[in-house]
Amino acid sequence: MNLLGQLLEAVKPSPTLAITRQAAEMRRSGIDVIGLSQGEPDFPTPPHICEAAKAAIDQGQTRYTDVDGTPELKAAIARKFERENGLTYTPQEISVGSGGKQVLFNALLATLNPGDEVIIPAPYWVSYPDMVRMAGGVPVELLCGEDQGFKLDAAQLAAAITPRTKWLILNSPGNPTGAGYDASELLALGAELLRHPHVYVLTDDMYEHLRYDGWRFATIAQVLPALKARTLTVNGVSKAYAMTGWRIGYAGGPRHLIAAMATIQSQSTSNPCAIAQAAALAALDGPIDFLVERNEIFRDRRDLCLDAFNATPGLSCRTPQGAFYLFPSCSDLVGATTTQGRRLENDNDIGRYFLDEAKVAVVPGSAFGAEGFFRISFATATERLEQACERVMRACARLN
Repeated sequence: MNLLGQLLEAVKPSPTLAITRQAAEMRRSGIDVIGLSQGEPDFPTPPHICEAAKAAIDQGQTRYTDVDGTPELKAAIARKFERENGLTYTPQEISVGSGGKQVLFNALLATLNPGDEVIIPAPYWVSYPDMVRMAGGVPVELLCGEDQGFKLDAAQLAAAITPRTKWLILNSPGNPTGAGYDASELLALGAELLRHPHVYVLTDDMYEHLRYDGWRFATIAQVLPALKARTLTVNGVSKAYAMTGWRIGYAGGPRHLIAAMATIQSQSTSNPCAIAQAAALAALDGPIDFLVERNEIFRDRRDLCLDAFNATPGLSCRTPQGAFYLFPSCSDLVGATTTQGRRLENDNDIGRYFLDEAKVAVVPGSAFGAEGFFRISFATATERLEQACERVMRACARLN
């Protein structure tokens, strides 16, 4: 008898985590691999946040909390939404989970029936389609090419909506491309959504504070208040505050949806870590001036890698507005042969070649629904980025 359920036939492990594990195993065996596959800031969690966590332990805040967040953290999240996004939520309209991924998963599990469709612009974060499948839905992937800035346009959206459409997922600035929707682009998408009142919007704003060159962040419920009642605005502390391991994500949305998400969470993980919630409260209510310096460092690293890739024959890369990823095109390398005579048939082969030949771990674009590209994270030490770029350039030069 097969122990495993049929669900796993439709779901695959996260490619980014798989490549990161493989690079770690190579390093453990003594190979100098530079890992650019995982989206994790190399900065430490700011001291005032760590001090708040230590104080929570000393004060005995180590017990169960309300299932979807403490009242104190929900109040801080409400203040954040009001202060930074012009969005007003009551505590009953806010959910806190163990990372943004759980918040997204809760929303999909709470709302999808078999056959319901979820529109996902591609390139997309690798987990979106599999989350939809696990919740019983059907991911509808819309390829948004490099020629359109890797962003969905209103005409594409209009053509994709059917009576079975339940959600549109928007991620801005996005993983893996760093592309961001400005207010006018969100208004155009929102105007189309207003014509389809059965479609809800799930907006993943996790990289809100990581932005460059004067690009201004906006979120769809902010620019089009008429959509707020059917928008779930998701965010978290992982990226901007360098708190990936603390595992706190949150969302604001309609009260009936938030209540349903709490029911899902009550039967899975129950409350997020109490100490991590205290730390997140300090993050959201505390100073964010450190972001200016960190974003300047990220921008310099971005430009370093952009210059290197755009100077490498066979590679080209658009400039992202935010996040800490580059998504270079490697389509011109497809069909090239290695010095061992192996033909590179696709971006997976190219990613494998970079790992084997250059000892640099990247994620192939096909993992994100866009073949002919690869993703790197520039959230790592500048010196290592310089070494990685040089290795990739040399590896490309060796191809026939």
